[in-house]
Amino acid sequence: MKDDFQRRIQRYGWDWAVDHYDSAWQSPLKPAQDRLLGGTDLRPGEDVLDVACGTGLVTVPAAEAVAPGGRVVGTDLSEEMVEQGRQIAEEQGLHNLTFERMGAEALEVPKGAFDAVLCALGLMYVPDPEQAIREMHRVLTPGGRAAAVVWGARKNCGWAEVFPIVDRRVDSEVCPLFFRLGTGDALEAAFRTAGLDDVTAERFSVALPFESAEAACEAIFWGGPVALAWRNFDDAKRAEARAEYLDSIAPYRTGDGYAIPGEFVIARGMK
Repeated sequence: MKDDFQRRIQRYGWDWAVDHYDSAWQSPLKPAQDRLLGGTDLRPGEDVLDVACGTGLVTVPAAEAVAPGGRVVGTDLSEEMVEQGRQIAEEQGLHNLTFERMGAEALEVPKGAFDAVLCALGLMYVPDPEQAIREMHRVLTPGGRAAAVVWGARKNCGWAEVFPIVDRRVDSEVCPLFFRLGTGDALEAAFRTAGLDDVTAERFSVALPFESAEAACEAIFWGGPVALAWRNFDDAKRAEARAEYLDSIAPYRTGDGYAIPGEFVIARGMK
């Protein structure tokens, strides 16, 4: 029941965040997403699955990489994210790209159907990420590649204070164990346990750019993992939470904007 509750929080939270996600996060997350794609070596003609794809920030370039002849399927628990991904694919004329709403822990696709499976910053929101990685392994063809990126250690992510700030104002934790897979070798170990071979992992840091306090708050409150809780805050709670969050990121101020530390971990493996 607790897992079902967390899935509902994630589904409806990201449904509500969809209008802010791309504008708020496309630039800050691009280095991690590019690194994930660049190391996966997608080739024309391959079939690719992007799990917890959001609006398609990784799905779209993956579809471009496997054309001609290849196809990409993006899946996400949020219907609004999936619908926006469909609109983007149509606008860009990407006929080899489709989006489907489904959870990461029970992928409704056949065994061995894909040459590569990606998951870009989605596993932190899954109640059972180890099961999601087992599903990634299941749907790979023999010799296929899996790759996932997650946020790294909490202490190395300068925006992380948003969770206790919000949790103090709601009845239950917004994202329990958010940083678990980014701690130590947890993601690499989960890949190995799922049955993937030749597993490697890398940890790297970037500065997340936000041009103003408003941009930093839009990303974290309106377009990020606490969006559902934020939606239900009254004006007084929003003002308090916003002020606390800006205090927490004050050390990363650069002129009018911010360069907030962010750490990521990428794991890769083969079937």
